[in-house]
Amino acid sequence: METLSMVSVEKPFLVELWPIFNKVATTVTGGRFIPDEFEFVVGETALSTLSPVLTMIGIYYLVIFGGNYVWKKAGWKPLVLNGPFQIHNVILTTVSLALLLLMAEQLIPMIYKHGLFYAICAKGAYTQKMVVLYYLNYLVKFLEFVDTVFLVVKQKKLTFLHTYHHGATALLCYTQLIGQSSISWVVIILNLGVHVVMYWYYFLAARGIRVWWKEWVTRFQIIQFILDLGFVYFGTYLVFVNRVIPQYKDKLPNCGDCSATASAAVTGCAILSSYLVLFIAFYIEVYRKQGSRKSNRVKAVKGGVAAQMNEYVHASGRESPAVEGNVKSRKS
Repeated sequence: METLSMVSVEKPFLVELWPIFNKVATTVTGGRFIPDEFEFVVGETALSTLSPVLTMIGIYYLVIFGGNYVWKKAGWKPLVLNGPFQIHNVILTTVSLALLLLMAEQLIPMIYKHGLFYAICAKGAYTQKMVVLYYLNYLVKFLEFVDTVFLVVKQKKLTFLHTYHHGATALLCYTQLIGQSSISWVVIILNLGVHVVMYWYYFLAARGIRVWWKEWVTRFQIIQFILDLGFVYFGTYLVFVNRVIPQYKDKLPNCGDCSATASAAVTGCAILSSYLVLFIAFYIEVYRKQGSRKSNRVKAVKGGVAAQMNEYVHASGRESPAVEGNVKSRKS
């Protein structure tokens, strides 16, 4: 009971995580990155302009598609790399969980004191600490490119969804940082929650551990995008009503402006909408059709058993139960 009494809105996890994070980050980087002093400055901060971002994304596609072509052309055998793959997934699980908790620590008191609308739309919600976490999450998107490199060296199939999703997500995070979108945390925190589950699943799979909730990883992703779009469409609507067509803001339902540039709002809507469509299509392709194929296989097995029984029945001169039933029915 004493421990529970120590939990508060200001300290939802018993201890303050930010001071620990600030000290660890400062020590590990030798003072080159101090979270308390960080500022995202366009043109000065790494990957803060469009040109290097597009270059990184271009290199990503060149490496994976070019590497995949060369690998197949050379006839090289697939590499296993199970150990490095497990390490990669543990790192991403840990980083995603750490960012999720740090962001929640900032959001819980903000929402409690000012309300949800303030947290998603007010300029005051775009705090220095939240920007630090947004930026780190943005950098992690480039680390996640390594996911596809593992697919290439393992010679696994490169799907459009996977390759498009990685490149588009890095671009999405960039546009929201530049556009100073207060609503960014909704998309990011849901994505971090999904990634904690997803990368942990990949780690377990690499260890040869089968889990019953595999299908739920994709379901969580679809639910995530539905929630994302509900918030993002709402914010985009407010941006357009108040700034693009202000002459109509008194005539249309309106609860105030939302902090984000119009270009960031449109980009967010477009990319997240494409994710929802692609993930639903993927789910139908993999799980619904897979279930249908299993059903067909079961029917085929039952049909084979029935055929063998009929052969036995004809050879022994006896009627099968079904045929006997039909004969009795006709006699009746």
